[in-house]
Amino acid sequence: MGEPIVYVNNTFVPESEARISVMDHAFLYGDGVFDTAVAWNKHVFELDAHVDRFFRSMAAIAMESPVTRGQLKDLILEALQRSELDNAYIKWIGTRGSNGTPLMDPTGCVANLVILTRPYMDRDAPNGLRVKTVAVRRPSGHVLDPQIKSLNYLNLVLAKIEAKAAGADQALMLDVSGRVCEAPGFNVFVVNSNALRTPARDILRGITREAVMGFAPQLGYSAQQCDLELYDAYTADEIFLTSTAGGLIPVVELDGRRIGDGKPGPIYRKLAGAYRDALNSSS
Repeated sequence: MGEPIVYVNNTFVPESEARISVMDHAFLYGDGVFDTAVAWNKHVFELDAHVDRFFRSMAAIAMESPVTRGQLKDLILEALQRSELDNAYIKWIGTRGSNGTPLMDPTGCVANLVILTRPYMDRDAPNGLRVKTVAVRRPSGHVLDPQIKSLNYLNLVLAKIEAKAAGADQALMLDVSGRVCEAPGFNVFVVNSNALRTPARDILRGITREAVMGFAPQLGYSAQQCDLELYDAYTADEIFLTSTAGGLIPVVELDGRRIGDGKPGPIYRKLAGAYRDALNSSS
């Protein structure tokens, strides 16, 4: 495979030639939104759901899309075709654009679209993750609604830095009231008996999270959105994380406490298998 191809400034170019202005509000202020999807056997999983979420994010920040929904889907599929990848990670970014000044006022900015692809890297953790609750909190919707996939992810980056510095594999973030919220880039599920529970608020409503909640009942498990305290996580039979980039990943330790028997649990394994089947069936 040659040099990756990137869509930017209304055209596809080699990655080394991709440019955006240093005056773009995305660069100056993190003023923009993005979404990601996974392609499996050259087919994009839940493409419509990802595109719809991207347009909701743009609407939430009052940004006009430079393309229609149909055009965006066509460009994503063209980017995948140009990548020559069977299994790929696809990311597209809507930047606010530039009005020629380094000021926060977005008047006169024209949005830009960037699309990039990378080989899908299976983040499977066969032995599970060691996770640490971090001091950095996930902002509430009163500050910056986490349902907006904005380019301002410093909050999540700081959480990962804190967890890594403590020797953990991943961070668990709480909301401002101390309830279980998310891991950076991941939704969280806790399992007791045959019941799955996942946080209900101040989270990004992940596409993979929604997929898991959809097929869990087909396997005989209930799935509920609710408030979760750390106690619920500490006493869970199983914990796992979900994301587009990572799929389903088990947690075997939280804050020095062994989860279940300290190994990826049977319900996680069945759900992970169902998710992989869903990827395959979409192709």
